[in-house]
Amino acid sequence: MKPEPFQTGRVMLVAFSHFVHDVYTSFLSPLLPLIIEKLSLTLGQAGLLSTVMQVPALLNPVIGLFADNRGLARWLVILAPTLTAVSMSLILNAGTYSLLLILVFLAGISVALFHVPSPVLVAGYSGLKKGRGMGLYMTGGEAARMVGPMFAVAAVSFLGQDRFYLVMGLAVLISVLLYFALEKETEKTGMKRKGSIKSAYDEIKHVLVPITGVLAARSFMHAVMGTFLTVFVERQTGSLWYGGAALALYEAFGVAGILCAGTLSDRIGRQRVLFWVLMVAPAAILTFVFTDGFIKVAMVGVAGFTVLSTTPVMLALVQENAKMNPSAANGLFMMASFFVRSVAVFLAGIIGDLAGLDNMFIVSAVIGFFAIPFLLKLDHS
Repeated sequence: MKPEPFQTGRVMLVAFSHFVHDVYTSFLSPLLPLIIEKLSLTLGQAGLLSTVMQVPALLNPVIGLFADNRGLARWLVILAPTLTAVSMSLILNAGTYSLLLILVFLAGISVALFHVPSPVLVAGYSGLKKGRGMGLYMTGGEAARMVGPMFAVAAVSFLGQDRFYLVMGLAVLISVLLYFALEKETEKTGMKRKGSIKSAYDEIKHVLVPITGVLAARSFMHAVMGTFLTVFVERQTGSLWYGGAALALYEAFGVAGILCAGTLSDRIGRQRVLFWVLMVAPAAILTFVFTDGFIKVAMVGVAGFTVLSTTPVMLALVQENAKMNPSAANGLFMMASFFVRSVAVFLAGIIGDLAGLDNMFIVSAVIGFFAIPFLLKLDHS
């Protein structure tokens, strides 16, 4: 039987919709100073907004099961960009804190509605080149994290706070485009099933269990570089600008790593790619801590390239093994990723408080090496 071809147009369209969708989810942080001033919020109230927005991630397996059993993966991907955009475009118009909490919670639900089934569509459109497809898909999300805050600030400056809601129009156009571009795929994505979360877990547990171990070890590296890098650089240099530049460099090389790792894993194997990046990543972070000058800057790029490049490879592994319940399986993977990442950020912060920033980075890098035993278990599963 001839393998299905790589559908470049549809993969790129879903990847671009990922970019547009995640641009809206990145609005909260850059707009937070305006929201705090308007509603006279405490820092605790402001911090709760991000937590509330992430809570619906716990529903990922249920959403995935719903998409699988009802054959609604396509429709969720079509509608979610608009649903997210409506909620996030109205946050500056919220007159009360309660209404603001409702808006970010609804946005969190639509974020889950998009991110659970969209990799399933990409996997279906990618044929045997699932790593390449996941790499392109994840590039959209990473690029949005760089562009989104700048877009939000520019939109407020141009439109004003009262008319900021007009930015939702772009997402509506994307949803319309997705509807017409993906409408002929109903025979693949519209098949109703009678799966369960348990059956989805049983189908991928030989992959999910070791991958969760890899995620747990990697999450400490992800936490310190993604969350605390700017603080580390600012305290060493006294310049917030240098901290921001370091994070931008980290994210930029992360985009390159995501693009390369997924495609390379199609050619030489998923486990082999994961092995090399998971060996290099902690070594790069340790080198970053103990060096200065050009080498220190270079290690930020190497860490971004390796730490962030693991996700598309793991997504491809999950989808290759989830034949009957692909969305539910992806939901389980995403829930595991969300849980271990949240715990790692909290624990890394505690380590930093008790032992200092340098030791926080060192300990997190050492923990990163513990991903390898789990990876070897995956190789033999």
